[in-house]
Amino acid sequence: LVHDSIPATLIMDSTAAALTRENCVVNLLLVCLTKVAGDTANKIGTYNLAICARYHNIPFYVAAPLTSIDLSLAFGQEIIIEERSAKELLYSRGGLGEQIAASGISVWNPAFDVTPANLINGIITEKDVITKMGTDAFDIKDFTLKVAGQSVV
Repeated sequence: LVHDSIPATLIMDSTAAALTRENCVVNLLLVCLTKVAGDTANKIGTYNLAICARYHNIPFYVAAPLTSIDLSLAFGQEIIIEERSAKELLYSRGGLGEQIAASGISVWNPAFDVTPANLINGIITEKDVITKMGTDAFDIKDFTLKVAGQSVV
């Protein structure tokens, strides 16, 4: 964005809700992602951003290369979500330091979350933007056939 002289502000994902609430001008929320399967999967916290964008009526777009599209999966619920080590939350320095949580506490530490298609305005690829055609779903298979001339799996 800087290279192309497009105004943008880089923030931590956990500050998005506060920024939009502060009456700042936010025209668009854009995230990159890991996998597209109708819905999308990305690092944990992306779903939070999509909900924040919806609440504040801000367009929410995701960006991904065509290679991130998985036509073998019909819905995001089929995406296998990696569980990260419990040590990352139980110990300081990403699991390498001193114990900081109570012994015996349960840990849930997913690496990704799934953002439903109904919260996404468009999927930006290197070829074009995948948009919706009057529904909450994207026709990803048709898009990949049109722009790539072949199916992408």
